[in-house]
Amino acid sequence: MTEAIAITLGDPAGIGPEIIAKAFRDAPDATRGAFVAGDVATMRQASQALAVPGQPGWPVLQIGTAAEAAAVPPRCIPVLQVIAPPLHIALGQVSAEAGRVAGECVVWAARAALRGEIGAIVTAPLHKEALSAAGFPYPGHTELLQAEAAAHLGRGVADVPVRMMLANDELRTVLVSIHMSLRHAIEAVRFEGVLQTLRITHRALTQALGRVPRIGVAGLNPHAGEGGLFGSEEREIIAPAIEAARAEGIDASGPYAPDTVFMRARAKHGVASSGEFDVVVAMYHDQGLIPVKYLGVEKGVNVTLGLPLVRTSPDHGTAFDIAGTGRADASSLVEALRMARVLKGG
Repeated sequence: MTEAIAITLGDPAGIGPEIIAKAFRDAPDATRGAFVAGDVATMRQASQALAVPGQPGWPVLQIGTAAEAAAVPPRCIPVLQVIAPPLHIALGQVSAEAGRVAGECVVWAARAALRGEIGAIVTAPLHKEALSAAGFPYPGHTELLQAEAAAHLGRGVADVPVRMMLANDELRTVLVSIHMSLRHAIEAVRFEGVLQTLRITHRALTQALGRVPRIGVAGLNPHAGEGGLFGSEEREIIAPAIEAARAEGIDASGPYAPDTVFMRARAKHGVASSGEFDVVVAMYHDQGLIPVKYLGVEKGVNVTLGLPLVRTSPDHGTAFDIAGTGRADASSLVEALRMARVLKGG
């Protein structure tokens, strides 16, 4: 397997190409051995937009294969043309054409990773509405990658369960459910789903940390149900799932009050793994993501657990309102690149 990391272009009408160009310009350590899976002209346009008026942009070099990324000279942006060039993209506007570009880049990268041609994928932001307009029947990256992995493995999508982890240098959290209404998310708190989340978290972080992770589990209800006074899910569903996980050798404990468990897991004084837990399993999307995002969106990294490939992503959207202005912050993309390198093993 090549060690190359593919950075997918993201929605070309958003900030994806811009933050990619900034990452190559400002963080050569993080982008070493990486390349852009996308469109050469779009990256040249983004690079030039960041340049001082009257000066050339950061050089963009077209490569012929992923393996060539390792030999690219410093101080340039290697791009592999993996899609048909877009016809016309208007910055800051939702369009099917932009959705096609974004989606096809992800499909190419997923298939290349599953074939062992690249070592990891870092996905720049795409727009869910544009993706849908282009005919992709998935609400986002996670579901698209899950479908590609299932097809590659010859399994049904349900047989390739995945989970979302959001992480920064202070806190990690993994979600039992992802993109659904709060009402449906509560209904999704079932024994099988909680136990499956604990198994996926255990496997992924054991590999990443090189040891068994300490998993703290959040309750669903205030005060983790207060012994059944505020809800029975902890007693009837979550606690039995934790007990079953512990019987398999998984270091999981809880359920703990959701309003304090994240503070207990937070790394102290910048020392990794100095919190009481290495990761918190949260019952639904906002419960788990608000604490991590509060600590700094610019440092948050989205990791898809359970896939037979490494995928990370910056923790922000397409930011159409500032696309093309040069104001987008590339910090989260840089952190996603660094985490991808760690997860793939160097």
